[in-house]
Amino acid sequence: MGIIVAAVVVGGVGLFVAIFLGIAAIRFHVDADEREEAILEALPGYNCGGCGFPGCPNLAAAIAKGEAPVDGCTAGGEGTAKAVAEIMGVETGQSERMVAFVKCAGDCEKTKLDYEYTGVEDCAMLSFVPGGGPKTCNYGCLGYGSCVRACPFDAIHTVNGVAVVDKEACKACGKCVEACPKHLIELIPYKSAYAVACSSKDKGPVTMKGCQVGCIGCTLCAKNCPAGAVTIDSFLSKIDQSKCVQCGACMAKCPKKTIQKLG
Repeated sequence: MGIIVAAVVVGGVGLFVAIFLGIAAIRFHVDADEREEAILEALPGYNCGGCGFPGCPNLAAAIAKGEAPVDGCTAGGEGTAKAVAEIMGVETGQSERMVAFVKCAGDCEKTKLDYEYTGVEDCAMLSFVPGGGPKTCNYGCLGYGSCVRACPFDAIHTVNGVAVVDKEACKACGKCVEACPKHLIELIPYKSAYAVACSSKDKGPVTMKGCQVGCIGCTLCAKNCPAGAVTIDSFLSKIDQSKCVQCGACMAKCPKKTIQKLG
């Protein structure tokens, strides 16, 4: 009798739980948004966070609810934006592909060191050492790869002591921008032809003491730009890519070869 009673009790409890869960499932059922599932399939699945959300599922949900733009996936580019826009039944504007650019060309041959550094090879940690790092230029790339480790696409590498971006592999997720403690990396249009590879705001004589290719604020680039795309601020040249006509006059006149032609 004990075995029979136990079996009945267990069976009764199981039946009660099954009925309870069934009622709860019906009562609290939420219809899945088919658009959200379709958007998630259209996204590249990198989960890089470049859109501002933790991952692709979060972005898909936000787009479906109208809380994020259809071109919110920076890593997916124009193709993904068009696919998502079609799912949402809306038009998408012409999105411009962006890539990361390191505003420093001070590699091991072109820069001077104040001392030899031995320690943790992490750029953020060097803010605690004298001068913010061994390089004489306090604005230059430290070369210890914090940006390299942050990139989920293997699009940036340290080459001869300075970070260099592979523009074809870059998805403009912005992880390297966030990781750089010197704020040397920015996103610029993929089609950009020229860029200033320097971030120093020191006066010319000070800059030249630490780097052979640092901007000295001579203004020759600005004076010779026919489109007014180049300006000087705090002894540093800056190119407005929206105005640049890609003539190359700024690079030709730059005495320190700070302005680079982008491949």
